[in-house]
Amino acid sequence: MTRSKKESGCCRVEAVVSVDERGQVVLPKELRERMGLIKGDKLALSVMEKNGCPCCMVLTKVEFLGKKIGELVGLK
Repeated sequence: MTRSKKESGCCRVEAVVSVDERGQVVLPKELRERMGLIKGDKLALSVMEKNGCPCCMVLTKVEFLGKKIGELVGLK
């Protein structure tokens, strides 16, 4: 998963992951390292809809969402 210098823009497919029988997914190690994710980090899951149907999910580190949202999810 190396990044090309020609790539630009904010969104691209980084990895394809599977959902297990418990509904869990594993983020690839390279992506976790690049994002600086460690055990216990909080991620907010946002769902986007098109024509009333969910089509996309976005994970965001809660620390980037601002103080009020952080308080809602239990960050000090």
